[in-house]
Amino acid sequence: MAKTEDVSFGYLLSDVTLLFRKHFDRRAVAFGLTRAQWRATKVLYHREGLRQTELAEFLEMEPIAVGRVIDRLQAAGFVERRPDPKDRRAWRLYVTEQSREVIGGMELIARGLRKDATQGIAHSELEQALAVIGRIKDNLLALEQADDSN
Repeated sequence: MAKTEDVSFGYLLSDVTLLFRKHFDRRAVAFGLTRAQWRATKVLYHREGLRQTELAEFLEMEPIAVGRVIDRLQAAGFVERRPDPKDRRAWRLYVTEQSREVIGGMELIARGLRKDATQGIAHSELEQALAVIGRIKDNLLALEQADDSN
C-alpha cells in the first residue's frame, strides 16, 4: 500500500514555481518590474507606510533581501522611503505615482498567467490542490518553529 511520504512532489513544486516566475518575468518586462519587485509593490500599494521589516514578513523574505528589492524599486522610481515620524531611525515605504500607473497592467498580466496556467483545471480542483499545498506549507512552517525553539 502506497504511503503519502513515498510520493515525491518537491521537484514538481519547484519546477512549477520556476516556470511561473519565468513566464511572469517575460510578460512583465514591459513594465520594468521583476516578480519579486511586483510582489513588494503590490503589498505596499495595499498597505502603504510599512517598514522594511514588516514588508519582509508579508513577503516571507529576509529583510536584507527585501532591502535590495526596495533599493531597486526606489532607484527606478516605483517606491519612496519616508522618515518614520515616531522613530527617526526608521523609514516607511510608499508607492509613487509611477507605481499607481502600472498596478492595473501588472494585475492583468498576473491574472492572464494564472488563467493560462490553470487551463483545463476546474475551480474546485484548484481549490483542493491549494488547500493541500497550504497544509504542506503549514507543516513545514511548524518544523521551522520547532527548529527555532531548540
